[in-house]
Amino acid sequence: MLINELSKRTGITVHTIRFYEKSGLIKGKRNENVKSNNYFHYDEETVEKLELIRDAKSIGFTISEIAQLVDAWYNNKMTISEKLAVLDEKLLSINEKIKQLKEMKEIISQFKKDVIKDDC
Repeated sequence: MLINELSKRTGITVHTIRFYEKSGLIKGKRNENVKSNNYFHYDEETVEKLELIRDAKSIGFTISEIAQLVDAWYNNKMTISEKLAVLDEKLLSINEKIKQLKEMKEIISQFKKDVIKDDC
């Protein structure tokens, strides 16, 4: 499939797909039989990779982390327990961020109370 169809299938913009390609996260293949164009063709594995990338981004993985993850995940460099360890580590990171955000929320709430108290 060409990049426009890939974009439609994954919900990822053509611009973003090209960025991922330049970043080495995915690779298209040129049709060797057609020398007159520079169109890249993408397979079902690319669809799966883009879905993994999209999902990983949505839960807070950085592009650098995603690059390592995609390489290891698709080149069988990770065991199931290693994959689970990566996900557990991300869960810990998210929980720490949640804790920090709750603390910030509490501080802001206290500031609001102080402002209201001073205005009365």
